[in-house]
Amino acid sequence: MWLFLAFVAVPVIEIALFIQIGGMIGTLSTIAIVVLTAFLGAFLVRQQGARTLGQIRSSFADMTDPTEPLVHGAMILFAGALLLTPGFFTDAVGFSLMVPAVRIQLFHLIRSSISTQHFTDQPQPQNHRSDVIDGDYHEVPPRNQPSGWTKH
Repeated sequence: MWLFLAFVAVPVIEIALFIQIGGMIGTLSTIAIVVLTAFLGAFLVRQQGARTLGQIRSSFADMTDPTEPLVHGAMILFAGALLLTPGFFTDAVGFSLMVPAVRIQLFHLIRSSISTQHFTDQPQPQNHRSDVIDGDYHEVPPRNQPSGWTKH
């Protein structure tokens, strides 16, 4: 239901804003703003996305929890899609997601509603002898005739 509402409400909001803003500043100015926000959004996504990708790599290298940088990366990706979509409402939401403080607050809101588990790089204790190798086998019945691959 929420998805259906979003697909109906967002275009209606965008059309209303285009009519209102286009009537106030003119058609060419409205188009120029939409194109400018797309270029600015692409620039910001590239800049902040590269920074977040570095944080993700660092968290994997340091064996720390990568959850926060991964969520920030997903929000930046979503913001980029909104900023490339023509419209004033989507641009406002996209630009708000480009602000790190907004992403942090949204991350804490999401994190409080989801339970997570952590991992460790410590090896698990084993109750096996170190000179024992586990393996599987199956018996092959003996052949009465040669396979044909070798001469007898």
